[in-house]
Amino acid sequence: MNYLSTRGDATPRKFCEILLEGLAPDGGLYLPAVYPQVSAARLAELRAVFNAGAAGGYAALAFEILLMYIDDIPATDLKALCNKTYTEAVYGTPQITPLTKLKDGLYLQGLSNGPTLAFKDMAMQLLGNLFEYELSRRGESLNILGATSGDTGSAAEYAMRGKKGVRVFMTSPHGRMSPFQQAQMFSLMDENIHNIAIEGVFDDCQDIVKAVSNDLVFKRKYKIGTVNSINWARLLAQVVYYFAGYFQATQTNAERVSFAVPSGNFGNVCAGHVARMMGLPIDKLVVATNENDVLDEFFRTGVYRVRGSADTFETSSPSMDISKASNFERFIFDLLGRDGAQTNQLFGETIQRQGQFDLSADPRFVEATKCYGFQSGKSNHSQRLATIKATSETFGVVIDTHTADALKVASEHVQSGVPMIVLETALPIKFAATIVEALGREPERPVKFTGIEALPKRVKVMPADANAVKNYIAQACA
Repeated sequence: MNYLSTRGDATPRKFCEILLEGLAPDGGLYLPAVYPQVSAARLAELRAVFNAGAAGGYAALAFEILLMYIDDIPATDLKALCNKTYTEAVYGTPQITPLTKLKDGLYLQGLSNGPTLAFKDMAMQLLGNLFEYELSRRGESLNILGATSGDTGSAAEYAMRGKKGVRVFMTSPHGRMSPFQQAQMFSLMDENIHNIAIEGVFDDCQDIVKAVSNDLVFKRKYKIGTVNSINWARLLAQVVYYFAGYFQATQTNAERVSFAVPSGNFGNVCAGHVARMMGLPIDKLVVATNENDVLDEFFRTGVYRVRGSADTFETSSPSMDISKASNFERFIFDLLGRDGAQTNQLFGETIQRQGQFDLSADPRFVEATKCYGFQSGKSNHSQRLATIKATSETFGVVIDTHTADALKVASEHVQSGVPMIVLETALPIKFAATIVEALGREPERPVKFTGIEALPKRVKVMPADANAVKNYIAQACA
């Protein structure tokens, strides 16, 4: 399996090379040269693997799927990495991503059982083990630069803390995460963890990561890697739980399911797109946004229009307060027939000059819903509160704000006979203030996080300046 860039660089690269590299040299994102195809017979085999044993079913499934994309790690080593990552000891449940039935045809898939109570753990725990494995094999070190709107940061830091040969420099928008999210990150005192609060919004953090990654001289000198979902390895790990959700919601491979996914950066739902391209019987991929509705606008109109800092709303589902969806480029690359030159023109030039591009007149845009199964919708604060309250009263289940956005939009796209799986993205305690507003009570808090907001914090506040961040990294590595 070789990998290529969405912006036209077709130089063959192997998995472990792009694992450590992040962005491609031309500024594009990596994708496999082809998507492995899962036939009906192979899908039946994967179902049998997953169902073979609750305790090891998910790890075994992860190994089988990753093996389709990774041929430069010995199979025995890859299997050991999967078994090390996906255990009941780490996730607290043998199913790893259990399905909860709300009512006939409507399910929640629990993705928040990991160390930081968010779906990002599903990929980040594997990524941490892959990094440590490959760096040890090469005798090298890596400086990870990331951007987070809330959950990526803590998931990355908990996965990388104490890992040999790895430093983490995590940027986040100053004052825009929930107190719980901030405490999870800033209370870590490990020497290899560096938190940088950027005076701006998440998109500023993301722009800094891309700017540093595009400085090839600096990137190579300081061995800069990424853990954001621009890193293909992270997105690949997320493909696994779409298969796991499908197998839990169906009895036979003749059935189809739909997934509703809260999405700001398009990484989570892009993994669903990859699973669908592989042949998983997905009917619809429903993209749910909050008030920052860049993605919903595109799927409704064909216009992708990024917003500036002043036009990015601060909402009660803050992990989706994003107006530049990095992973969206991967889907557009596929939508345009994998035309790297046109993808580069849109994302490398048109967006920079005009702040938007318009595909509404392109006949291929129709494929976004017809061929690729995408639908969309959005939710606002009052609807979020109403969904949280109704879900608690009707089903006895308390959900977080982002999952509420997905559930609200999912209800608008349910089809008879097609199970709808809503991806749960975080435990409610991460957004306690909004849960109190909706239900009048605090959500349940895991014992290990009691009093976390009061712990000492270590964080550096900096302006939205890529050069300032580069200087900080250079000093930390001196």
